[in-house]
Amino acid sequence: MQDVKEAQKIWETSTLEKLRSRFPERKQEFCTPSGLEVKTLYTPVDLEGTDYMTNLGFPGEYPFTRGVQPNMYRGRLWTMRQYAGFGTAEETNARFRYLLSQGQTGLSVAFDLPTQIGYDSDHHLAEGEVGKVGVAIDSLADMEVLFDQIPLDRVSTSMTINAPAAILLAMYIVVAEKQGIEPSKLSGTIQNDILKEYVARGTYIFPPKPSMRLITDVFEYCSKHMPEWNTISISGYHIREAGATAVQEVAFTFANGIEYVKAAVEKGLDVDVFAPRLSFFFNAHIDFFEEIAKFRAARRLWARIMKERFGAKNPRSQMLRFHTQTAGCTLTAQQPDNNVVRVTLQALSAVLGGTQSLHTNSRDEALSLPTEESVRIALRTQQIIGFESGVCDTVDPLGGSYYIESLTDRIEAAAQEYIDKIDSIGGAAAAIEKGYMQKEIQDSAYHYQKQIESGERIVVGVNKFQAEERRTEKLLRVDPLVGRAQKEKLKRLKASRDQAAVDRALSNLHEAAQGSENMMPFILEAVRHYATLGEICGCLRKVFGEYRAE
Repeated sequence: MQDVKEAQKIWETSTLEKLRSRFPERKQEFCTPSGLEVKTLYTPVDLEGTDYMTNLGFPGEYPFTRGVQPNMYRGRLWTMRQYAGFGTAEETNARFRYLLSQGQTGLSVAFDLPTQIGYDSDHHLAEGEVGKVGVAIDSLADMEVLFDQIPLDRVSTSMTINAPAAILLAMYIVVAEKQGIEPSKLSGTIQNDILKEYVARGTYIFPPKPSMRLITDVFEYCSKHMPEWNTISISGYHIREAGATAVQEVAFTFANGIEYVKAAVEKGLDVDVFAPRLSFFFNAHIDFFEEIAKFRAARRLWARIMKERFGAKNPRSQMLRFHTQTAGCTLTAQQPDNNVVRVTLQALSAVLGGTQSLHTNSRDEALSLPTEESVRIALRTQQIIGFESGVCDTVDPLGGSYYIESLTDRIEAAAQEYIDKIDSIGGAAAAIEKGYMQKEIQDSAYHYQKQIESGERIVVGVNKFQAEERRTEKLLRVDPLVGRAQKEKLKRLKASRDQAAVDRALSNLHEAAQGSENMMPFILEAVRHYATLGEICGCLRKVFGEYRAE
């Protein structure tokens, strides 16, 4: 090692400096978006003192730095799960079936804004928003249409829903029952991550305490009845989209994860019973190597948190399993075809980082919901990486890179510093209440935007390499009459259902919410009788109230 150090000094003062004097470097300082310095060259000196077995080990074994499966993609590729949903359940069902016919291997449901915040399509606050950013789901009747002709025991489904997650999960369970499928046979994920809503996204309904109760009720119910279901997808994606750095994404996501694990343990659940079904959701941003290192650092850090902090003994409790989505915030309305290149690089970083599931954004998403043609290109991007590129033929192919390993170590250390700070505040919930995470994200977003506006950070087609452009013609537009159609459906549903049974079910749920029983069986009862999402959320609002951000 000493020989390398001495040789490197000679190289820097002779070979490197001679070139720099003739051809100055593009910038005085090179940094990742997280502010981590990037040196000209990395050598074994940067990994001095690294213990292979402690920091890296082998894939499928603690600390899982190199992957959660021993042979990773040599055995099975990641789940190709394109996020989709718009308009009515009929329209989204058609898109789902199209994607499955094109080789997609898992479903991912986008719900419209009224559904996300617990309002039916006929509520006055839903006006103009029905079906716009996702599919409108008002009741079990809509859910039955959404998954028509889709065998739920053979397809893994992810649902991006948080505040009313327990209700949408109940609807999914009942649809499966009507297909003759037991809950134990269902596989998939419910996002169910309310803390990041308070931090970065805003589609919350109830205050934190009852929201955490709903989440742990889902943990408990699924640990008994749905062994293949991921009970939460602890999300860094939206934190990153709000402006966080890669380091903050890992740190704040894990701080929230720690809070969920603590809540479940305090409820009396065994960590090795519920922790194997925890999953995560990360962003694949634009700095290629930082993103790869982020995923590797995250796996190691979570393994250590679960083993050392919570005493998890089951290796599956220590594994970080995650879905990745390419970065929506990096897509540009200018020269939208450039987005295909951005998404390809981001998807490749997720694969080289060892993701279990992946969504690739479409080129036109800075302008509208994606067209069928655009979403096909996005899916084909994954398929070309998986079947043509060769990057899946060996496990963790960048493992051992001096730069990647150094960056992995620094991201882990910087994320741990944030977690320690949040612990000193009192944990994630206290940090959110005091606005700590929100302020850190706002500062990072402001800094990033300043870099773009000053030209320090180049965005091709936006602040450099601009071009004259024609208006994009092929855009997906949601029919503005969707809201009217949903209102008509609701009217027919309420006229045909057993109203007395609905009233009894809602009354039972109201009583359970006032006590301490697990609410999932009562939500399931209401769903089976075709109580609407808005009615169920309204029942819970009467007990829990609504959260108002200060």
